[in-house]
Amino acid sequence: MGNNFLKEDETLDDLQLKGICVIQKKHAFRFGVDAVLLANFATVKKDATVIDLCTGTGIVPFILSGKTKAFKITGIEIQEEMVEMANRSCRFNKLEDKIKFINKDLKDLKFLKNLSKVDVVTVNPPYKLKNSGIINPNDRDAIARHEICCTLEDVIKACKSVLKDNGRMYMIHRPDRLADIICIMRKYKIEPKLIKMVQPNFKKAPNMLLIEGQNNGGTFLKWETPLCVHNLDGTYTDEINKIYGK
Repeated sequence: MGNNFLKEDETLDDLQLKGICVIQKKHAFRFGVDAVLLANFATVKKDATVIDLCTGTGIVPFILSGKTKAFKITGIEIQEEMVEMANRSCRFNKLEDKIKFINKDLKDLKFLKNLSKVDVVTVNPPYKLKNSGIINPNDRDAIARHEICCTLEDVIKACKSVLKDNGRMYMIHRPDRLADIICIMRKYKIEPKLIKMVQPNFKKAPNMLLIEGQNNGGTFLKWETPLCVHNLDGTYTDEINKIYGK
């Protein structure tokens, strides 16, 4: 059945979550643990409306649709090919009434401001500064990893544009950008409320962070216990296995 939805260079991957599958490219950017952690970190209440920015393959919307009772989830992605693929995943899973994907640039604030305001925004943005590190020669991978099409400020400005008053923003990023993240969030009056660091294992420093912000929220910041991805023997920790439903 899945072959009717797939192109030659694609795979259909089972999320082990209510039978939901996601189409991905065989040799291009594929979702990783960061997207799974973000979807698990976000608090989405019953009948909430959600926008996922930089949605890529649509992995976060698909996980949220399986784990929450969100009313509507919209994924926004600048790469047309990814949006076409995500919409095929949507049809395969028969989730067209709950999820849709739109090919738009999140810097298009006129478009964003014409959307209905939402309760929750999730975003797994490019982590690396535009001029830092080696740029992947595959443009699709480079766009996903480097601030080529959007900067951190563009991302947070977009979140501000679509959030309801007191709505929540959830983002995964890198610890070395924490000062920038907090400063820019406060610039746009999205108050940091919760931070959770993610470590490769308990002997290594964090390499990811999860942050929650509240649009026009009051000042009170909490830190959650760090999450370790692996045990020292390289196996997943119990917490990660629980997130993956194992």
